[in-house]
Amino acid sequence: MQPLGAGPLPLRVTSQAPMRLGVPVKILADPSLKSNDARRWQSGPHLRVSLEYLDAILDHLDRRDIRMYRMSSDLAPYATHPDMPQFHSMVRECAPELAAIGAKARRLGIRLSFHPSQFVVINSPDPTLVAKSVADLASQAEMLDRMEQGPEAVVIIHTGGHYGDRQAALERWARNWEDLPEPVQRRLVLENDDLRFDAADVLWLHEHTGVRLIFDHQHFWCLNRQGLEVASTFRRFLASWPEGQRPKMHFSSPRTEMREVKRPVPGTRRMETKLIPPVWTGHADFINPFEFATFLRLVPEAVFDVMLEGKAKDLALERLRADLPRYAPDVGLRFGFAPVASEDAPVEEAEAAE
Repeated sequence: MQPLGAGPLPLRVTSQAPMRLGVPVKILADPSLKSNDARRWQSGPHLRVSLEYLDAILDHLDRRDIRMYRMSSDLAPYATHPDMPQFHSMVRECAPELAAIGAKARRLGIRLSFHPSQFVVINSPDPTLVAKSVADLASQAEMLDRMEQGPEAVVIIHTGGHYGDRQAALERWARNWEDLPEPVQRRLVLENDDLRFDAADVLWLHEHTGVRLIFDHQHFWCLNRQGLEVASTFRRFLASWPEGQRPKMHFSSPRTEMREVKRPVPGTRRMETKLIPPVWTGHADFINPFEFATFLRLVPEAVFDVMLEGKAKDLALERLRADLPRYAPDVGLRFGFAPVASEDAPVEEAEAAE
């Protein structure tokens, strides 16, 4: 692979404001809210049930003024399972319900997306796995189309596996892209990951296919073989989106706690608990507001939405929304958060300081 040029690409941004913060799948503030029909196949789960759950989630998001949401990748249970044809027609059967939920999301200004599991890969040397992955992507793209969502409602995937040869895996991804159904190409976006394919790799794929890119901040710091600079690289990711479409990115903070791991005591049947350092690819429960503000200040001119991937889900968003006006009011204003006086500290912080 040839090194990427150092010159910045033209930045494509939209004039819409404010920027949005989003949450994925589970809503922790209200345990009664379910993200999808999780019943086993014997009980006849259905997309129609999942959409009822999604309708309630949209109401909750609207009440909390959360305007971006990643839907469960299992929204349509077993819809593409090769051995269960009885589920294959559920997306088509739910056309009216999908249209209604899509209209509601548009009315509430909630940006929707999907993020299939890590088992959805299109660069596998196994054509059966590729075909299964394409079927999953096509099903999720169809749901977004039947919801009548605009081009900013995307399906996010990672590049896949190395399979012993990184460059060959990249080239296979680019070839397979050409054979994807049009709805999948129109919805698909590609994210840099933390273990196999870094920002330089997905930028290479964008240059060879035109696929739009999503920048994952934590992944960038976990894997950056070419030592790319963060702000200029981020701008390249934003520039992969056409004029008039608002890009999005992923943000999380690394978990820093010691971990307790149980391991066998050599030569005995006993187990002992050991404290080991954190793994930096792990996500923290909440978002570090200082890291978040530091990054946002590197690109003050850009407009984009941010999917927060803290383990605390919507609780992490609520906390960041409270933190930004206090610690980084300039950044908070970009998301529509009014500044607050520094003395208006949360009660728990005031108590801890006593």
